[in-house]
Amino acid sequence: MARILLFNKPFQVMTQFTDDQGRKTLSDYIDLPDVYAAGRLDYDSEGLLLLTDNGQLQHQLAHPDFKQPKTYWAQVEGDISDEALQQLCEGVELNDGPTRPAKARKLDEPELWPRNPPIRQRQSIPTSWVELIITEGRNRQVRRMTAAVGFPTLRLVRVAIGKWSIEGLKPGEHRVLEVNTPAPRPKVAMSRRGGRSGSAPHKGPRRGAGAGKKPAGKRPAGR
Repeated sequence: MARILLFNKPFQVMTQFTDDQGRKTLSDYIDLPDVYAAGRLDYDSEGLLLLTDNGQLQHQLAHPDFKQPKTYWAQVEGDISDEALQQLCEGVELNDGPTRPAKARKLDEPELWPRNPPIRQRQSIPTSWVELIITEGRNRQVRRMTAAVGFPTLRLVRVAIGKWSIEGLKPGEHRVLEVNTPAPRPKVAMSRRGGRSGSAPHKGPRRGAGAGKKPAGKRPAGR
């Protein structure tokens, strides 16, 4: 069995256990040894972060090739239009290439904890909320997507990753679950010419990143 930890990351907390600039980190909220983040969540974003003590599980949770759907609620500047939502659904052209098609819909204002500090609002410009479900993990992707269609993100909360959500967790709280350890990926037969035979499957983790190995950046025991 492997452990998976569901953490509701507050605003302005680093998704690591140490920081040389004095900012809040995971160690301010989590006191469990041998767990490390499966993926990341920006310093100025809030919501679900997954951590685990198993390298293979970390790889499956974090790697974009597994297309783990991530659900975000974004408060954007302006009253988002149906045209903008359709653009988000079809995919948006960013400076590092087009995004995959997403799911997007307008939301009524959700019941969330107040953010501290609150967002900056202009009296003359309304805000609205959009739910965006993506299967990629590019740097600041949701913020770049909403800005590309003319509605900059003011507040961003990740509410779910796959089947896991922050339901019942207040900011700074976490829940530990036990899950089955992922089975090792089968080796791929090589053709006589040195290539892989058949269709090309997803590459497995780099050597040293599997279960039982100490991954880079792993939290030292006893913190």
